[in-house]
Amino acid sequence: MIIFDRVTITYPDAHQPAVRDVNLRVLEGELALMVGRTGSGKSTLLRAVNGLVPHFTGGLLEGRVTVDGRDTRTHPPRELADVVGLVPQDPMSSFVTDTVEEELAYGMESLGIGPQTMRRRVEDTLDLLGLADLRHRALLSLSGGQRQRTAIGSVLTTHPAVLVLDEPTSALDPGAAEEVLAAVQRLVLDLGLTVLMAEHRLERVVHYADRVIVLEGDGTVTSGEPAEMFVNAPVAPPVVQLGRHMGWDPLPLSVRDARRDAAPWRAALRTQQDTNPQAGSAGLMAPTASQAATGEVVVKTEKTVVRYGDFTALSGVSVQVRRGEVVAIMGRNGAGKSTLLNALVGLVVPSGGSVGIGADLANPKGMRGHELLKRVGLVPQEAGDMLYAQTVADECAEADKDSHATPGTARALLERIAPGIDDETHPRDLSEGQRLALVLAVVLTAKPPVVLLDEPTRGLDYPGKATFAAVLHGLADEGHAIVMATHDVELVAESATRVVVMADGEIVADGSTEDVVVSSPMFAPQVSKVMRPSPLLTVEAAVAEMQRVGRE
Repeated sequence: MIIFDRVTITYPDAHQPAVRDVNLRVLEGELALMVGRTGSGKSTLLRAVNGLVPHFTGGLLEGRVTVDGRDTRTHPPRELADVVGLVPQDPMSSFVTDTVEEELAYGMESLGIGPQTMRRRVEDTLDLLGLADLRHRALLSLSGGQRQRTAIGSVLTTHPAVLVLDEPTSALDPGAAEEVLAAVQRLVLDLGLTVLMAEHRLERVVHYADRVIVLEGDGTVTSGEPAEMFVNAPVAPPVVQLGRHMGWDPLPLSVRDARRDAAPWRAALRTQQDTNPQAGSAGLMAPTASQAATGEVVVKTEKTVVRYGDFTALSGVSVQVRRGEVVAIMGRNGAGKSTLLNALVGLVVPSGGSVGIGADLANPKGMRGHELLKRVGLVPQEAGDMLYAQTVADECAEADKDSHATPGTARALLERIAPGIDDETHPRDLSEGQRLALVLAVVLTAKPPVVLLDEPTRGLDYPGKATFAAVLHGLADEGHAIVMATHDVELVAESATRVVVMADGEIVADGSTEDVVVSSPMFAPQVSKVMRPSPLLTVEAAVAEMQRVGRE
């Protein structure tokens, strides 16, 4: 169905090809998963399938890409639209209408599909992706996850033979991600749909894959059976990392497989706990971030209410955060996480209750920019929206100026978070992870006591997330309070000292990371599921415990 024949792609002004001499076949009815480090060329290959590369990006394409027999060199994207459906990383970039229902119908209108067929497909897709209650909602009013599902639905309604997905679950909560991926798998199994997918949250998707395509980072690409390819893949989900450390063969690709491999170790841990309750995982189950819970309160909401018209986004939320804490706000899409962060920075005005931010717990409403910067910094879901200069150096210089910081402060922070970025690079040319690092450096230049992060790991691979978690640990140790809204359970396991779970605009759980996530099938990380009932959250903690038990 998809054939890459000796394909090399070089962008304009690039010093080396993005991908080099790629030979690849994806068969009809296969779900192929593309993995690799951030910036390794995954999006380039995806966009080559529907002709965006090189027809819109420019550059040189050597070799041949064919989809269902059509050569993308001679067939531009408009002539592939009935065969290939592409869902990009940023769903808003693909929207052309105002409401969910209109967006689902637009692609079919463009292809000239009849009204009766359109109506039936819209209804089927609304049910398939759980969008029925949102059909009349404005796209701008949707949460990030709801937008992601709408973008996928707008492509599915055209019934393409090939579905290309670029990080389809990055903005989805674990439950919604499972629903979307299960729906995609049904289309693969029942209708023979061919799916090519790039995803960084491999723990969600690897067990669905028929084929894994590995981009090594030097332009080379290899593919094969999932278990075979993950032996040396540059990125891997936690269960695979655990299997590598423990030498399990074959490598586990799912929690079920890993639990079978770990059964003797779980039994040994349980026996040891029964005979010596003081031994075991004390100190290993918690993240290594600062555990300070005695610092001064720098975030305080009391019975805060936020309404959007007739819709209540926050319903009497009361929460406090102290310096040194890393607090993860979790919950399904639309639970009110982003609204809470926006209320803390003054982007939305509560209709009831109060909000206090900074050491003086001042109300952010109407606060001038420089006053707000001294108290709180927000990194939004779309971090690139905060970047407007022409080069990285200019962004850093403006950050120093706005924060009245010593020249070079922002650049030094960026080098610490993401070393090696060229000063003359345009911010829009950075990878998702690099843009996040730049925005974080800009925000931190003002040294706000409170740092707010909204889905901060979109576009970050596992090594990138590990670096990011280390940055969070350092910020907490320096006395910053970190509040992040996230669906990334693995990041929470690595970095959060406390978890607040929201549902329908209310707080339903608030406690230490291990207490909240271990007890929740929805928000538990993979290692926790593998090692249950031992409260271990990370690969490092589980390996250390199993090695310790093995020595005793």
